[in-house]
Amino acid sequence: MTMIKAALAATTVFTVLASMPVQAFAQDGAALRVFVGAQQRPDLMQQLFDMYEEQNPGVTVELETGGATSELQSNYLSTVLSAQDSAIDIMLIDVVNPAQYRAAGWLEPLNDHIDGDVETFVSQYLPAYAEADVIDGDLVALPAFADAMMLFYRTDLFEAAGIEPPTTWEEVEQAAATIKQGEGNADIQGLSFQARAIEGAVCTFLIPYWSQGGAIETGSRQPLNEEYAVNSFNVWLDMVESGTSKANIAEVGTDDTRREFQTGDVAMAVLWPYGWAHFQGDESEVVGNVGVATLPTTEGGESVSCLGGWQWAVSAFSENKDAAADLIQFLASEEASKFLAVEGSMLPTRSELYADADVLAANAWFEQALPVMETARARPTSPNYQRVSDTIRSRVNAVLAGAEAPDAAVSAMQGELARALR
Repeated sequence: MTMIKAALAATTVFTVLASMPVQAFAQDGAALRVFVGAQQRPDLMQQLFDMYEEQNPGVTVELETGGATSELQSNYLSTVLSAQDSAIDIMLIDVVNPAQYRAAGWLEPLNDHIDGDVETFVSQYLPAYAEADVIDGDLVALPAFADAMMLFYRTDLFEAAGIEPPTTWEEVEQAAATIKQGEGNADIQGLSFQARAIEGAVCTFLIPYWSQGGAIETGSRQPLNEEYAVNSFNVWLDMVESGTSKANIAEVGTDDTRREFQTGDVAMAVLWPYGWAHFQGDESEVVGNVGVATLPTTEGGESVSCLGGWQWAVSAFSENKDAAADLIQFLASEEASKFLAVEGSMLPTRSELYADADVLAANAWFEQALPVMETARARPTSPNYQRVSDTIRSRVNAVLAGAEAPDAAVSAMQGELARALR
């Protein structure tokens, strides 16, 4: 599709949205202040606010933006909300935050602000959001745009080798060996993933763990299935020991994986969707040779991905809760999700948009992304999520650095998670 056609498609979507009626029960004269992180396309969010104001003349929406990273954004919001400051009515928060913020008393439950029951309301979104945004029966956030880890692979290398994308981790190793032999290049890395002690390493552990049917049980003295947890570590250790992944994988972070794949040094990568735009950019060595697939499984398991993305939430201290709840329902609507997909290449929060003609005209690869998004699961929803995350990521790093054996790491995790999740 030409750039002109893409621009016309985007303009058409904007025009349609701007003309659509928005349910208007916001208070007359309500002034809403919305916090959006600097990384979350505040320019596009402002356009959505403008659309809403046009359909709700009695409401004004002011954008506040800041925080170069999700950690800085979270720190700022924690300061504002812990002070019970009513200055912010709505905020865009990370998918791991709803349970934490709800436990702190910072979020307005949306149950009484929506039409119908919570279960029916959340069924309009991708399945994982019922777990991520509904805490103990309370709907506390609505999805803005989606994200999930997926398998990127080099279509040119796979075609040259005459093989299909792998569906199991064992097939990943086999594919890597076949490609290295066929290319006559033992230095090409078969698979890149994240084992540095960062949030991505939590997903690294959970993906094979979930694939086996594992869960992390809240309130249990043994929240982990130890057999599945050891197996999860061994999946990644096998990648290193077979030469599929590099020996110093414990030093690899998210953007390291992106750069390695982009420069053509990697055949496969487990990564978030933001990598796609980089892979098609002017500085990429893999333009036009990138495919997307569901994540491989353990033998006999099911493909599972790790949900990311951002959520709209209403502050418990807002003085305009009805107006704020109405606005975030618009911001989480099908129309707004389509706008963000076409204008910003943000993954939709609803399955049907992955087949929408305008969305696919702007982002043809979204068709490949839908099967991944439908397998996504939310990370543990816990008020003590940061402790859960720190526990898992540190053990992943230790095991992949060779500093701790899988069974010892799992034994330590068992106790630490039990205390965090009691």
